[in-house]
Amino acid sequence: MRLFPTQKSLGTALLLVFLLAPLLFLNGCSSDKDGEGDADSTKRPVVIGYVGGFHGLLNTSNIDAKMLTHINYAFVDIKNGKAFLTNEKTDTTNFRQLNLLKGDNPDLKIMISIGGWAWSENFSDAVLTDSARKVFAKSSVDIIKKYNLDGVDIDWEYPGLPGEEGNVFRPEDKQNYTEMFHAIRNELDLLEKETGKKKLLTTAVAGWVEFLKATEMDKAQRYLDYVNLMTYDLFQGDTAVHHASLYPSNIYKTAKSVDNAVKGFHAAGVPMEKLVVGLPFYGRMFTVAKLDKGLGQKQIKQQYVDGYSYIKDSLVNKKGFKEYRDTVAKAPYLLNAETGDVLSYDDEESVREKCKYVLTNKLGGVMFWEYDSDPKKYLLNEIDKSLK
Repeated sequence: MRLFPTQKSLGTALLLVFLLAPLLFLNGCSSDKDGEGDADSTKRPVVIGYVGGFHGLLNTSNIDAKMLTHINYAFVDIKNGKAFLTNEKTDTTNFRQLNLLKGDNPDLKIMISIGGWAWSENFSDAVLTDSARKVFAKSSVDIIKKYNLDGVDIDWEYPGLPGEEGNVFRPEDKQNYTEMFHAIRNELDLLEKETGKKKLLTTAVAGWVEFLKATEMDKAQRYLDYVNLMTYDLFQGDTAVHHASLYPSNIYKTAKSVDNAVKGFHAAGVPMEKLVVGLPFYGRMFTVAKLDKGLGQKQIKQQYVDGYSYIKDSLVNKKGFKEYRDTVAKAPYLLNAETGDVLSYDDEESVREKCKYVLTNKLGGVMFWEYDSDPKKYLLNEIDKSLK
């Protein structure tokens, strides 16, 4: 069919073209925009793995770089107000080996993580004044510049709150925490201009809402690419609990869970796409005086169980342990009637539930502590499958 068979209708045709052109233009722009939006919305969530440089030389041949988006190198210390490599010879070798993993995954980002539970005692002093923050920020960025790394992760445990015994903390930490990120971001921006490469700034934060009262996360997040929620070790006094449950259990009263942490940090001003859910690749063993239900009872002893490969292969329904699942909390646990032990941990099913939660809520992704705790990659394989 010919749309415009006569010259008489040419004016009508031109009028139609004139009227339709903006719509066609908008439709074309919408397609382009949708394409970009789809690229963003379908971008795979981040998978951030902490590796323990404090153990010594890393066996990077065991690291599956294709399953990771970021590696956080733990840890860099703070000495005399500066970021400091305590084991420089080992650390530099590890940095070199980690960078070689980009041969398998060119998009992999290698970050230094400063602090941690044992090395957070000097944060408060290091960022107490504007001049001190500039020194600390420059020293932090100098390390990633020297070793051709991709960013800085801050693991301050905790600003304005007690962490390990003897740690310095003060009320001013609340504002200084924000200004520390501002100072580091300024230094990273300078490095970006120098190298032409994006440099990242992230932080690991406590996975409980009390942390929010001691910080200004709405202001701090402006300088951050991701906020890694340490949604594990969710202890509750001397009670045996799920240490990393997705939702609060109905077996005992608690306000601590992944869901409550995400809601709390989001309400405090952190965008959902910046929130990263932390997964433990290890377990927590509680011993109670009388087993009964185990969970919710007073515990008399608690210990770290490293890690999931060992738990799965050697403890689940073995050595007197029986596996249970809290369907409300979406968390597994083991009970041992003979010893009175209660083991809390994440398994493939609970990790799958958390990955589903990340996708449903359009969060930034997941991170885990730590890579060597699950050498058989049971949980990393599950993450890889569940976030696709």
